[in-house]
Amino acid sequence: MLVEGKWVTGRPIGNDAKGSFVRPESAFRNWVNPDGSSGPTGRGEFKAASGRYHLYVSLACPWASRTLIARKLKKLDDVISVSVVEPKQTDQGWRFGDYPGANRDTINGATYLHEVYTRAAPGYTGRVSVPVLWDKELATIVNNESADILRILNSGFGVLADDSIDLYPQELRSEIDAWNDRIYPKLSNGVYRAGFASSQEAYDEASRGVFEMLDQLELHLARQKSLVGERLTEADVRLFVTLIRFDAAYHGVFKCNLRRIADYPALSAYLRRLLRIPGIRETVSIDHIKRSYYALKAVNPSGIVPVGPDLRALGVS
Repeated sequence: MLVEGKWVTGRPIGNDAKGSFVRPESAFRNWVNPDGSSGPTGRGEFKAASGRYHLYVSLACPWASRTLIARKLKKLDDVISVSVVEPKQTDQGWRFGDYPGANRDTINGATYLHEVYTRAAPGYTGRVSVPVLWDKELATIVNNESADILRILNSGFGVLADDSIDLYPQELRSEIDAWNDRIYPKLSNGVYRAGFASSQEAYDEASRGVFEMLDQLELHLARQKSLVGERLTEADVRLFVTLIRFDAAYHGVFKCNLRRIADYPALSAYLRRLLRIPGIRETVSIDHIKRSYYALKAVNPSGIVPVGPDLRALGVS
């Protein structure tokens, strides 16, 4: 992490007194809008424009992958450029490079992502995480909260984006928010709470929540194609990035091994449906996912990456 603009080796895992993992809040919360007005948080001045914004992501990270999916679905590929970090974090965190699927930072010429953070805020203290939405014009970070960026990409670029897909339609927002509020603490963040727990009590509590949520989702998705009715929404995007990583990473390295997604017929069918949507499959790299999660020394000191699982039934490998 960075402390007053200086990199401190090591990635601290914040746990409370019970041993439960606590995720820090994101620091940059500005919004892009068609007219440059301010959003729910932050300040104004970030007006939508083609070529002005850049996205820093990891193919391994579920939070970053949410934004990649939104960029694809909204057909913003030519509007927002992208840099992809290498899957395995170094002693200086995320690094740009030549690993297959990754690339160099052609915008700021950074070797490590933390250099992008300190260019935006020289005295920054905090975690250096992906995704990051960067403004080339003002040379600063617009936002590093994936939930915000997902909505920015959905509605913040106006006529520059494809309006045939709305991931957060007005009439469904209460239902979408309700699903997000249920799924995030128990499942999406729950797998991290299980994996990074430092006590048996904290692990048991988190793991129990993970599978309670998966069981509920199995029943729900056995009755309908998507979380909210029959149409794709941001709730599905947020759920997908967790489910696609479950058998490949969370089941093993985070000890969420009571059941696999492969053991849930409805959830498996749901994943296959989403993977058939143009653009989504392109954002998935099982290689990056496995190499990143199994490189976490706090939970897998050896760094050995397993051969499996075999995910060819889902159409990924």
